[in-house]
Amino acid sequence: MPQETLFHEYLNDFTETKMTGFSAEWLALREPADHRARDQALQNNICEQLATVARTEERAVRLIDLGCGSGSNLRALATRLPAQQHWTLVDYDPLLLAAARAALVAWADQVLSNESTLTIRKSEKTIEIEFAQVDLSQDIERVLAWPADLITAAAFFDLVAEPWLIRFCQALRVTLYTVLTYDGNEQWLPAHIADTSILKAFHAHQKTDKGFGVAAGPDAALIMQRELTARGFQVALAPSPWKIDQTEAAFMRALATGSATAVRETGLLNTQEVEQWLTARVTAQHCTVGHWDILATVAK
Repeated sequence: MPQETLFHEYLNDFTETKMTGFSAEWLALREPADHRARDQALQNNICEQLATVARTEERAVRLIDLGCGSGSNLRALATRLPAQQHWTLVDYDPLLLAAARAALVAWADQVLSNESTLTIRKSEKTIEIEFAQVDLSQDIERVLAWPADLITAAAFFDLVAEPWLIRFCQALRVTLYTVLTYDGNEQWLPAHIADTSILKAFHAHQKTDKGFGVAAGPDAALIMQRELTARGFQVALAPSPWKIDQTEAAFMRALATGSATAVRETGLLNTQEVEQWLTARVTAQHCTVGHWDILATVAK
């Protein structure tokens, strides 16, 4: 059986396991949409930058992935990067770090070592991977002091508070490439009378404490653009929306159900209104959810 088929079967099995914080099911369901949504121009730009580092310095490129989850960001990027890579995957949840290791072993063409540092081969790339359990709400400055050519993250910065974002931007010393920061825009088709009120309540839930203080939610990307530009970075933003239809019915159901659950927790809408919206949305024809990708390069 082809290796990619084995990996996708692994992800299907993976969806049966629940993790703390974000479920393995959710991370597996969203991965194809995440990878499709990335802005290709920004992705090509960072790949070219890292190729220049590898060529001029004749060494492995070093990447630190914040809030790595099950390792999806690495799977999206690694086959496009230079032949020798060193990744440090950082997460607070030890179960997700274990899941990331298992998922990357399943994804690899060859496992060269599965000790404390995992070393794999994929598409003729040699990828060394370290796993670090860190409370980023407390220790972001320590992590940003580790050797790296690139700090990266996916679907992370909208979960953190503005004061934390300012700390992060103050401590950042190398290029940042982050994808899929929620921008607050959603469009479901066909339209439903409760779409606007549901989205407003969902935004209220977004701006609750996710472990870093009151989350910046849809404001995160623009806060980062402001703070990094003020510190001399060259900052580029590009839209990276999810575009989902009934070919990904399970993901559509999970997205609608998660949104409805968040709205219920706010207590801002009556239960009947939320249930009617959810009933319509689990069979929606199409959904677009807006995000920003950000590339911030140290000005020379």
